[in-house]
Amino acid sequence: MLSNVFRFHGHGSLRYVYKNGQAVRSHFVTVKHTSNPHRERSRFAVVVSKKVLKSAAGRNRVRRRIYETIRNELPHFRGVNDVVVIVFSAELATMPAEELVATLRQLFDQAGLYK
Repeated sequence: MLSNVFRFHGHGSLRYVYKNGQAVRSHFVTVKHTSNPHRERSRFAVVVSKKVLKSAAGRNRVRRRIYETIRNELPHFRGVNDVVVIVFSAELATMPAEELVATLRQLFDQAGLYK
C-alpha cells in the first residue's frame, strides 16, 4: 500500500487538480495531473464513484490495487506532481494485475510523468 505521505484527499486539493490539471484517458480510467512546486513529494489520489461500484468493499479493492501499482512505479516518476486517478469501469476489480499495471504505465507515460 502506498504510504500516507504520498496520498492526498479532500475537496480543495482534488478541485485544484480537476480545474488546472491535464487529462489522459483510457477506457477504464482517467489520469489528471498537475505540477506542484510547493511540495517535496508527488501526491496521488484514486477516485472510485459509487456509480461505478456500489459496494464499499469493491471500491476499496480497486483503490488498493491502483495504490499498489503506483507504489511499485514510484521510483520512475519525475518531478513533483499531484496525480488523480479517476476510475470509470468496474472491470478494474477483476482485471488481471498485469493488464492493470500495463494500462496505468501507458497512461503515466502519455502524461509525461516518467523520467
